[in-house]
Amino acid sequence: MALHDSMVEQTKIITVFGSSHLEDGNADYVEAFELGCALASSGFAVCTGGYGGVMEGVSRGARESGGRVIAVTSSVFRSRVNRWVDEETRMATWQDRLFELVRLGDGYVACKGGTGTLVELAVVWEMLNKKSMEPCPFVVLGDFWRPILDRVREVEHGRASRRGESGDALVHQAPTPAEAAEYLAARLAGGGLRGEGK
Repeated sequence: MALHDSMVEQTKIITVFGSSHLEDGNADYVEAFELGCALASSGFAVCTGGYGGVMEGVSRGARESGGRVIAVTSSVFRSRVNRWVDEETRMATWQDRLFELVRLGDGYVACKGGTGTLVELAVVWEMLNKKSMEPCPFVVLGDFWRPILDRVREVEHGRASRRGESGDALVHQAPTPAEAAEYLAARLAGGGLRGEGK
C-alpha cells in the first residue's frame, strides 16, 4: 500500500448535514464555509451530500483549506455535485445515500436545515441511542436544533433506563464552527471512539 493511501485511510471523516437551499454569501453558507475550513485545518476529511447550500459551503471551505472532500449523491436528485468535491459516490436511492453518509462518518455535524437534515439528525441520534452503531461524536452547530433536542430529551430523561440519551447526552451543541471542530478533534484524538477499525 502506498504511503498516500495509508494516510488517506487514517484520516478521520466528518459527515456534515445541512440545508441545500442557501446561496453563497448567506450567513448560514458563510458559517458552513467556516466549518469546512475548521474541519480541514483540524486534519479531517469532510463528507456531505454533495449538492448546494451547506453542503457546498462546507466542501468549499474544506477544499480551500487543503482538505479532502467526499460527496455521497443519489440518482433520485437531478442536482449536480458541487465543484469543490474530490470524490463522488452515487447511490441509487435516497435511503442508500443517507446510510452511506452515516457509514462513512467517524463523527457528524448537523447544521441548520429542513426536513432532510431533520431526518439525518434523527437517524444518527437514534442509531447512537439504540447502540446500532459504535459510539462517535455528534455535534449540532448553533442554536437552531436546540428546541428539538430539548423536547426529545424531556422524554428520554423521563425513562427509568440510564442508557443512551437518557444517560449522557449523545449530541453536543457547539456555538461556532471552530468549537465544533475542536470538540470533534478532542473526541477522536489518537484513533479513539469509532473509526479505530476503519
